[in-house]
Amino acid sequence: MEQSAKMKVVWLITERNDRSYWTRIGVGTVNKDGSINLSLSAVPVGNGRIQVRDYTPRDAEQHEGPPPPSPRAARHADAAEPAL
Repeated sequence: MEQSAKMKVVWLITERNDRSYWTRIGVGTVNKDGSINLSLSAVPVGNGRIQVRDYTPRDAEQHEGPPPPSPRAARHADAAEPAL
C-alpha cells in the first residue's frame, strides 16, 4: 500500500450564511489494525463537523506555504492601525 493511501487529512466544516467553510486542522495515519491516529494542529469548538478524508497530492499543493491573509483579517488590521 502506498503512503498516501495510509495518510488522511482532518477537516473542520462549519456552516455560516448557507455556506460551508472547510478548515484543515490536522492529519491522520492508518494503523495496521485499521484504526487511525490523529495529529491535530487546532482543536475545534462550536457546532462544526469533523471529516477525515484520504490525502491527495492536491492537499500538499494547497499547504506548501502559509495561506494568504483573508480580506476580513486585512480589514481588522487596517482598523487597528492609528491614523497619522
